[in-house]
Amino acid sequence: MKRLSFLLMLVLLVAALPVLAQDDMGFPDFIQHSECSEDLTGQNIEILHFGDLSGSYAFITQPLLAGLGDAIAYYNDHGGVCGATLSQRFEDTAGDPDQVLAAYDRFSTEDPKPQVLVLYASGDAEALRDRVAEDEIPVLISAGSVPGLYGEDGQTPGWIFATNPLYTDQLGSFCQFVGQDPMDMFPENPTLGYISWEGAFGRAADTAETRAYCAEQGVNWGGSEFFLPITTDISTQVQNLVDAGANILYTNSLATGPALVASTVVNLGLEDQVVLAGVNWALDTSVGLLGQGTFGADGLPSTNGLIGSAPFYWWTERSQPGIALINEVVEGVEAANPGTRPPQARNIAYLLGWQTVDLYTEIYIQTANRVGFANITGADIKETVEALDYSPLGLTDINFQEGRRSTSANRIAMMAYLGEDGATPASADNPPLVLTVGDRQILVPILVPLTDFVDAPDLRPGGADVPAS
Repeated sequence: MKRLSFLLMLVLLVAALPVLAQDDMGFPDFIQHSECSEDLTGQNIEILHFGDLSGSYAFITQPLLAGLGDAIAYYNDHGGVCGATLSQRFEDTAGDPDQVLAAYDRFSTEDPKPQVLVLYASGDAEALRDRVAEDEIPVLISAGSVPGLYGEDGQTPGWIFATNPLYTDQLGSFCQFVGQDPMDMFPENPTLGYISWEGAFGRAADTAETRAYCAEQGVNWGGSEFFLPITTDISTQVQNLVDAGANILYTNSLATGPALVASTVVNLGLEDQVVLAGVNWALDTSVGLLGQGTFGADGLPSTNGLIGSAPFYWWTERSQPGIALINEVVEGVEAANPGTRPPQARNIAYLLGWQTVDLYTEIYIQTANRVGFANITGADIKETVEALDYSPLGLTDINFQEGRRSTSANRIAMMAYLGEDGATPASADNPPLVLTVGDRQILVPILVPLTDFVDAPDLRPGGADVPAS
């Protein structure tokens, strides 16, 4: 794999009145909520969510609880939603499909019925797609598969909305980047091998549309291999893809998945033959920490140099006011309660917790303004979401207009490790910064943006960017 030493030049540290603006209640100016036409003091808005909090997704989802909790506390301290307080209630399904259905049955039959739910996993969204439509309960999910968002035909927008780009669209973004190769990072004849978890999430980006689009970008398809989240040896799958000509390995998995692919590549001595890449979850803090179980020839963790999607601003981009605020809050919580916000908690899901709270706030303000808080139904929330054009904390753009059920803003980034200089990625001339956390010594995973934000291609069946052939 080509080592990206040239990237060292990139710097990482880069309501009481009828019309009551949210910032009048203490929010900073960059949080641009709609004005409140109704005082909701004394009301409570629950963020209801359920999913895998203790199984394969735990590395990602546990920090979500922390992010939601910290954001809820901050928002309540600054006026809540037009005076209403926020809270969260959740259930752990441990990744068991039967428990997913049982949790939904409990939530959906409550009186009053939920006005909106939050889910975590593509498989859960696919299983509940018809149910939530029948019950008229809109759902927010961080990212999703084509069947979960658009049905089996891939062309029927439902009641589930993803706040990240569709997984097919993320792979399309990556292939576009490979085809353009603006930094001379890829082989002359790029061939992608798709290696991922079994199941709805793992297979979500491996579609006829993405294969056709990648081919149009000049990226060949070298085959697909799958493994279970509990699998510990995938050397056969990796070797099969390399033998078939793959010089790029792309994974649509998270936490242990990308880390296992990376360590396998190192252990098989294939570092100089393949580029590692993946979905946005592959660039998560959890992967950067898990990758430290195996080190490459350059003395850095096996996940160093992994490339993928970064659809919103990251922890290190403190010049962004939303990122600066989140860092300030999490550092304050950690200082007050040492050990409660360790490095592994500062991940994608924690940021998503804050975005979810801010998004809820704007959705409820707009909906209450239109129909009155006491009259809100799930159908009213859906109508608001379908017309939404909003940027939660300025971290990403949310727009579900024109029938889309996922966001489109995306960029490509690379995982690296912070060097001793505290500003640029570690290299031979800039040894990695080592932190002591409890009884462990860890390197600090960081993301290096490689592109600006652009719209990801629309690669759902019949999507605008699917090749005509």
